[in-house]
Amino acid sequence: MRVIISGGGSGGHVFPAIAIANAIKEIKPEAEILFVGAKGKIEMEKVPKAGYPIKGLWISGIDRKLTARNMVFPFKLLNSLWRSAGIIRSFKPDVAVGVGGFASGPLLYMATMKGIPSLIQEQNSYPGITNKLLAGRVNKICVAYDGMQRFFPADKIEWLGNPVRREIYDNDRTRNQVLLNMGLDPEAKTVLTFGGSLGARTINNAMAHHAQVMMDRRDINWIWQVGKLYYEEFSKLPIAQADNVRLMAFIDDMPGVYEAADLVVCRAGALTISELEMVGKPAILIPSPNVAEDHQTKNAMALVEKEAAVIISDSEAQELIMDELLALLDDDQRRNRLSNEIKKLGKDNAAIKIAERIIEISKK
Repeated sequence: MRVIISGGGSGGHVFPAIAIANAIKEIKPEAEILFVGAKGKIEMEKVPKAGYPIKGLWISGIDRKLTARNMVFPFKLLNSLWRSAGIIRSFKPDVAVGVGGFASGPLLYMATMKGIPSLIQEQNSYPGITNKLLAGRVNKICVAYDGMQRFFPADKIEWLGNPVRREIYDNDRTRNQVLLNMGLDPEAKTVLTFGGSLGARTINNAMAHHAQVMMDRRDINWIWQVGKLYYEEFSKLPIAQADNVRLMAFIDDMPGVYEAADLVVCRAGALTISELEMVGKPAILIPSPNVAEDHQTKNAMALVEKEAAVIISDSEAQELIMDELLALLDDDQRRNRLSNEIKKLGKDNAAIKIAERIIEISKK
C-alpha cells in the first residue's frame, strides 16, 4: 500500500500526521509512506527526523489584508498544483491523507481530481479553511470534536479523536531519570511552560515578568520552551542562566518533559489538549486569541466545565499566572483531581483507528 500524507505548517498538524503514519506502519509494515509539506515549515525538519521522506511545495497562507505575499499567492498555488500532480504521478498512491495546513490543499485537490481515495483529519473544534474547502471532495473526514456536522457533510464524519504519538504516553523513563538527565533537582516540583512549536509571546512575557520569583523559588524546576521565534531574545535574560531553569527553543523530548512535569502551563491547541489528556497532567490553559472563531477558548472551556483544567485569559496572563501556578503547586489534592479528570477525556488509539479507516478506503 502506498500512502501520501500532506499538510503541516505547525506542530499541531505535523505531529498528528506522524502519529497516523506510525499507526499505518504498525498495521501494515510494508506500507510505503510519502509526506508532502510546505517548504520552510516545521514539517520539513520533523518528518525526516521521524524517519519518513518528504517533498516540499512552494505554498503559504493568505494574509487577511493586502500584502505583497498575497500578490504572489496565485503563482504559488499554480506551482504547487503542478508539483502535486507530478508527485502523485511519480509515487502512484493508493490513498491520500490531508491533515490541514498549506500543503494539504493542492495535494488533496489533485488527488481527488485523479479519483484517488482521500481522507482528511481535522484536529480542532473549528476547522481550518483548507479542510473546509476539501470536505466536499474527500471520502472520509475524521474529527476530534463532536458537532462537526456544522462544517462538514455528516455522512463523511467519524469522531475518533486526535492522533497522539504513542511515545508521548508510552514512556518507560521515570520522572527522576528525566530530571537528572536535564541537570535538575528530582526532589523539586517541576513546572513545564510552552507555547506551541513556535512559542507564544504572551506566555513568555508573563513568565519573564516573574523572573525574580522563578529564581528565588529554588524548590521549583522551570522547564520553559520559549519557541524558535523568541529564543534569541529570551536567552539573553539573566533568568535563562538560573540553575533551576531550562530555557529552550524547542522541546524534542516531549515524552520526557511531560513525565517530569507536576504542572503544565500552555496554550489550548487541539493537539496539546489531546496530549495532556493522554498523559493526565494538570494544566493551566492560556488560549491564543489569534485563532479562527476563538476556538482555543472553546477547546479549553470543554475541559474547564468538567473540572479538568484551569483557564486564564491571554489578557490576564501576566497578572495572574504566577499566583495561580504557585497555588496549584501547593495544593496536591487539587492537582490530583485535575489530573484524574483530564485523563478521563483521552481517546485511546485514535491514530490506529484513523489508520484503519485509511486502509479501508484505499481498498475501494
